[in-house]
Amino acid sequence: MALIVQKYGGSSVADADSIKRVAKRIAEAKRAGDDVAVVVSAMGDTTDELIDLAQQVTPLPPSREMDILLTAGERISMSLLAMAISNLGVEAQSFTGQQAGVITDEVHGKARIIDVSPSRIRAALDAGAVAIVAGFQGVTQHTNDVTTLGRGGSDTTAVALAAALGADVCEIYTDVDGVFTADPRIVPSARKIDRISYDEMLEMAASGAKVLMLRCVEYARRYRVPVHVRSSFSSHTGTLVMDPEGAAVMEQPIISGVAHDRSEAKITIVDVPDVPGKAARIFEVVAASGANLDMIVQNVSVAATGRTDISFTLPADDGSIAIAALTEHQPDIGYTSLQYDDTIGKLSLIGAGMKSHPGVSARLFAALSNAGINIEMISTSEIRISVVTRADQLDDAVRVVHTAFELDSDEDQAVVYGGTGR
Repeated sequence: MALIVQKYGGSSVADADSIKRVAKRIAEAKRAGDDVAVVVSAMGDTTDELIDLAQQVTPLPPSREMDILLTAGERISMSLLAMAISNLGVEAQSFTGQQAGVITDEVHGKARIIDVSPSRIRAALDAGAVAIVAGFQGVTQHTNDVTTLGRGGSDTTAVALAAALGADVCEIYTDVDGVFTADPRIVPSARKIDRISYDEMLEMAASGAKVLMLRCVEYARRYRVPVHVRSSFSSHTGTLVMDPEGAAVMEQPIISGVAHDRSEAKITIVDVPDVPGKAARIFEVVAASGANLDMIVQNVSVAATGRTDISFTLPADDGSIAIAALTEHQPDIGYTSLQYDDTIGKLSLIGAGMKSHPGVSARLFAALSNAGINIEMISTSEIRISVVTRADQLDDAVRVVHTAFELDSDEDQAVVYGGTGR
């Protein structure tokens, strides 16, 4: 008997028929003898619809009230799923994040899990029931206010619950058959990856791969929770995310995949005095605004003027707050102007094997050059190379790089069952 935590995304429970299909899969796992806890997202586009509804009422809804509103979506899906499972003759009980013991900090809208005390979940499992937990939500430690975990929070809920329960595996069900070497919607010939390390998956998630959210992978790596990415629309074996074993390390491919991200923007701070402390001051201001930085490039200082340009990328959603903060502090920073560009795209090449194989960078740049694609910024880590291109060239860039590193599959084309890639 194994203890399995399963997570189903919004596209997997988008309507009544989908919920019945998921309930059947869960009931089969329970009848096979396993203990099953399930984390579920809101149905389809429910969360987006609730956000739109709130904005029709007020352009600036209080964050505390927004969290209370948005948790309604998961409560609906968890109760309906419990009903569908019970209808199949298997006992099921549904629990909110608070009832499941998910304790978070007090940051509404982007709360982080600080503890999980799943005593009620454990009791339900010991009683022979399937425990259905609302994802994406928790409760603050001291005030008992409801919080939400931000986009992809249900993934994080599932991994955190699996860690707290000591589960054998956390199965993340999406609308694709696993983790692919590129987004199947852009590269239909992308290959499914059977096994990938936490570090590689972390880089892919951070670089824009949406099949798993970054915080979910971080949590899984920290607590060594094996994650199995599968499709709720098929019975195919998916992708296992876990620590690499000895044989896997020896046979590690050079490149695991190509990820892309079109949600970033670039800010260039023009004509900054090139003196000690200015870069520190710039990034102190940006950090205080709450914006998250990604890539940073500083030009060579102009000898005649002693001034330089500094560019960095960040989520486009953070662009306005970063610009406002930098504008406010222009007098003490001493720059001439700001340039904002939200028509960029980021491509990332990821693979643990690249650290022991020279020539990866040259091959990447040659592939982009031959396709007439210009590189604007470059960033590297031990197992990743990222470049910034024009947004309208990003899809072409992904395809040519995928082909250049011989990642294309000769088998059937990859399938995105629900259309979202999650």
